[in-house]
Amino acid sequence: MTGAAPVLVDTGTDTVLAEVVDGVAVLTLNRPQRRNALHPEMYEALPPLLERFAVADDVGCVLLTGAGSAFCAGGDVRDGGSAREVSDGDVENQIRSRSAILADHARIATLLHTMPKITVAALPGAAVGAGMSIALAADLRIAARSARLIPGWAALAFSGDFGGAWFLTHLVGPSKALELLITDRPIDADAALALGVFTRVVDDEELPAAALLWAKKIAAGPRYAFAGTKANVADALHLPLDEAVARESERMVRCSLTDEHRHAVKSWLSKKAK
Repeated sequence: MTGAAPVLVDTGTDTVLAEVVDGVAVLTLNRPQRRNALHPEMYEALPPLLERFAVADDVGCVLLTGAGSAFCAGGDVRDGGSAREVSDGDVENQIRSRSAILADHARIATLLHTMPKITVAALPGAAVGAGMSIALAADLRIAARSARLIPGWAALAFSGDFGGAWFLTHLVGPSKALELLITDRPIDADAALALGVFTRVVDDEELPAAALLWAKKIAAGPRYAFAGTKANVADALHLPLDEAVARESERMVRCSLTDEHRHAVKSWLSKKAK
């Protein structure tokens, strides 16, 4: 699948690269020397980019990947990411303040999950801790055969962040999620595929092309309809059936009023006439 040349997007930092190619916004975590461990500049760059692409007319799908042989190693412990000492004084106030900062950093995951566009994570290698959370936040995941998911938190006596437990629980159920988190064993690509956590697995050398091709096909689809489908699935997780059907029905009617629906019907009728 060929198309227009990629359009580079200024991210304000070398730690995140961005481009738009054939309707796909490609975001690359770019600290390969640190296995793409999270960095303060990523916290600054990624949320506004995700907010921008969520409403951009030239974007139909968002693809997030990592440079080099890893997806994301999570928080950078060697840069002091594990330091959690508090000073004397109002400890609870300090905890609340730090919690708010951490939750703000986690907007990377919540924006990936809640934006109306379909989001895809492409994993060239390991996703650890918060990096695993970010991968799970995407709607779909395509992984290299050598990729692994590593919760990582238990090894550092952490309980987890960036929505990791929430995403894993919704994907595999509460009991299995708890087992995976507390045992802290790496989940290889085949096991993740069997659990339904990975959507597709390809050979390592095929990942970049396969991920982009998949994202391009999604971007070329009916974007308004896909946004409605994503909302229907989200509703199914927390609404009773009657409320979900009411919202689903309204989205269906709104889809019927779009140009993309009219064009799709015209194309379908044309094919049936042949």
